[in-house]
Amino acid sequence: MKIKIKPSLAKGCVTAPPSKSMAHRLLICAGLAEGQSQINNIVLSEDISATLDCLQALGVKWKINNKTIAIHGTNLKNCIPRGNLNCRESGSTLRFFLPLALVNGNKINLTGSKYLLKRPLDVYHHIAQERNYLFEHQATGITVQGPLTHGQYRIPGNISSQFVTGLLFALPLLHGDSLLNITPPIESFSYILMTIAALQEFGIDVSSNIQTSENMLKAKHLQNVQNEGINITIQGNQKFKSGNKTVEGDYSNAAFLSAFNLFGGKVEVKGLKIDSLQGDAVYPEFFTQLTKGNPLISLKNCPDLGPILFSVAAAFNGATFIDTQRLAIKESDRANAMAAELAKFGSIVIVKENSVQIMPGTLKTPNEILAGHNDHRIVMSLAILCSITGGIIENTEAVNKSYPDFFEIIEQLGIELEYIK
Repeated sequence: MKIKIKPSLAKGCVTAPPSKSMAHRLLICAGLAEGQSQINNIVLSEDISATLDCLQALGVKWKINNKTIAIHGTNLKNCIPRGNLNCRESGSTLRFFLPLALVNGNKINLTGSKYLLKRPLDVYHHIAQERNYLFEHQATGITVQGPLTHGQYRIPGNISSQFVTGLLFALPLLHGDSLLNITPPIESFSYILMTIAALQEFGIDVSSNIQTSENMLKAKHLQNVQNEGINITIQGNQKFKSGNKTVEGDYSNAAFLSAFNLFGGKVEVKGLKIDSLQGDAVYPEFFTQLTKGNPLISLKNCPDLGPILFSVAAAFNGATFIDTQRLAIKESDRANAMAAELAKFGSIVIVKENSVQIMPGTLKTPNEILAGHNDHRIVMSLAILCSITGGIIENTEAVNKSYPDFFEIIEQLGIELEYIK
């Protein structure tokens, strides 16, 4: 699907969509809990649907009514998997469920898109080799068989935090205690904190050298923790406890809506938790820096903000972004993809191994179609710029991954759209 966007202003009040990151975590915890849980404020995006598919394949029963999902959990160790675990295009789903598949002990096949199956899984592969688990990584899927055993696990912190989260879901279910050592430097620290918070909501006890509860938000910014590493002790033989939980609003996608305000719009975004642990909650601070100068910004704890921050930088004074290396292994190679699309607006972008520099300039109307790169965050970022200059974006259905009604929402806010088949 192609969408033509005309220069127009967004005005109105909108509720932030639910946090995809926290929804994954709460749904999985509920699926591992005895009895029935209720998870409120759920939107069936492609990624969340993938997680629900995998839970169902492991014996979890769920039913959605409006935006509330009732979940009856499974006994992961005793269930018989029902077919493949289809992760679609969700990297979170794949990395969260691989350790859970190992806990089960049966031979389990995890499938997904060709691009998803190319994303790095070395951490799990090395663990499987060290402990003699089956781990076959092929173009059509990944076949694993455990059972996962308790003990000490050492993971480098400069890779995706999704590996840490996957193990944190699985290790409490094992017979003995485990120690998870995350070596410095730590990236995406906020996502580890979100996982610990979700586990605690479902009665799972973990102890670590990082602060918790009301001090977690402050801990998120403590450089010494990220430089020294994290040690997490997980008791074995724990049970997830069912409950009634609500998914908080998503700062990642709220950033796109708030960005309209930088270009003359008047959009109020409701439903965001003030003391959220989400790393992307920093976006208002970065927006201020980008509109007032040519800042140096690290994406270490907020890689998903990359595309929208690049767009804002191109529209204002330029910027230099560091800690960008991991953008290459997202839904697309985001740094190079954004460089290609911003060039169509007349922007000069210099991409290096771990940095991106956007030169100051003036946006022009693209004279060629903008590519979505099958990446939801690139499509939404380009839509913001097109509301200034006008333009046509193809592959707009990519927004279904996280924000299926994005274009419907911005149209209601006053952005002029034309759908082109």
